Amino acid sequence: MKITYHGHSCVQLEDGSTSILFDPFLTPAGFRQSVDDIRAQYILLTHGHFDHVADAVAIAKNNDATIIATHELATYMGWQGAKAFGMNLGGSYAFPFGRVKMTQAFHSSSYIVEDEQKIIYAGMPGGFIVEFAGKTVYHAGDTGLFGDMKLIGERHAIDVAFLPIGDTFTMGPEDAALAAQWVKAKVVIPIHYNTFPVIQQDPARFTDLLQAAGIEGRVLKPGETTEL
Repeated sequence: MKITYHGHSCVQLEDGSTSILFDPFLTPAGFRQSVDDIRAQYILLTHGHFDHVADAVAIAKNNDATIIATHELATYMGWQGAKAFGMNLGGSYAFPFGRVKMTQAFHSSSYIVEDEQKIIYAGMPGGFIVEFAGKTVYHAGDTGLFGDMKLIGERHAIDVAFLPIGDTFTMGPEDAALAAQWVKAKVVIPIHYNTFPVIQQDPARFTDLLQAAGIEGRVLKPGETTEL
């Protein structure tokens, strides 16, 4: 399985001709990929904040891809002209590429229309456990540390976990390192940091914390790939 980090929380999984994209937000300066360059059949959205869904509709339309999200957010994406499949926390569904399960996340979720000063409710925030290419992947979304991460580690053999470390809006490095121990992932890749000054972090410090706990951490710059 090929993993590409596009920056912020946007991760792409590829195996052969199948491509899955999480939380597409490619517009900030410094992100290498253009929206028009992305090829994906499925787009998974953890919640409705702009920095996780900004490019979802455009990529979905370009690829005739299906957006997978909570029922409310999927409905809203469908109203924007995208193909969408709604689910909810704790539920799972077998897609052609593998099974997807939604997990809880402690955060908020809304779609903000700045020009109208309007906030649209986007359902509960979540994370995803995805079975793909013989691997089990956990994308935590935006979340603080919560005790039921231990259950995720007990119920699922996580091969790779994508955990936010930016602090302010999500876990910081120390809490994320503890989360990594609880979910028992073989490999942990940090996400949701350094996009904005308020979430500036040193990912090497995070991987040092992981190493001290006997966990492999991999830091990817935007545009970099790794294999699992």
